[in-house]
Amino acid sequence: MIRLRTALTTVLSVLALSPITLSRQAQPKAGNAQQQTQGAKSNVSEGEKRFRTNCGRCHNPPEEISPREARAVLRQMRVRAMLSAEDERLILKYLAP
Repeated sequence: MIRLRTALTTVLSVLALSPITLSRQAQPKAGNAQQQTQGAKSNVSEGEKRFRTNCGRCHNPPEEISPREARAVLRQMRVRAMLSAEDERLILKYLAP
């Protein structure tokens, strides 16, 4: 339990201390966009949009994060950022596809 709390604190601290760069967030991921289907594109786009709206004020998207870590962070931030269940699902799909 203490290890999980320490890991979550570390992840949240890194995310909170990362500088916001709008130019980086605005650039689409060319390699991933071409490989995805149209339905998946809309989910990624919607998840990215909701990340920018709800999380992007304070955080950059992490370069690499495991689905397990992403779920844990989103559970913690859902209450603080007042995210809906749909927001959480789409953001999770964006962060850890």
